[in-house]
Amino acid sequence: MSKITNWVPEIYYEEIDNGVTSSIPFISVPNNHLMPGVLFIFESRETGEIEPGQEGEDVNVVEVTLHQFADMQKLKDELSPPEFDKVRSVLGLEPLASAVKKGKVITSQVRENVEGAE
Repeated sequence: MSKITNWVPEIYYEEIDNGVTSSIPFISVPNNHLMPGVLFIFESRETGEIEPGQEGEDVNVVEVTLHQFADMQKLKDELSPPEFDKVRSVLGLEPLASAVKKGKVITSQVRENVEGAE
């Protein structure tokens, strides 16, 4: 059975406590679907200008820009390590090997803290 690749995902924010929401959203992917490789999201920003609306009322002028967000795992799987590190660099991220090394140090420190607290 093939998976559906062309569908419209919904982005959710989990409520953590008393109206506070997580800063990392999630997409609930149905069993017969694949996570999209690219998400298209519009940025909406008021320009500070005003124009008359349909009934003569003041309406804020809004500038809309389309952004695309790629699945980094798909890029990692398909690009060579130097190509992937170039993408990471463009996005302001460290090369993967350096980030993994730092991540292992952080994980080790967390484990030590957890074991020390027990």
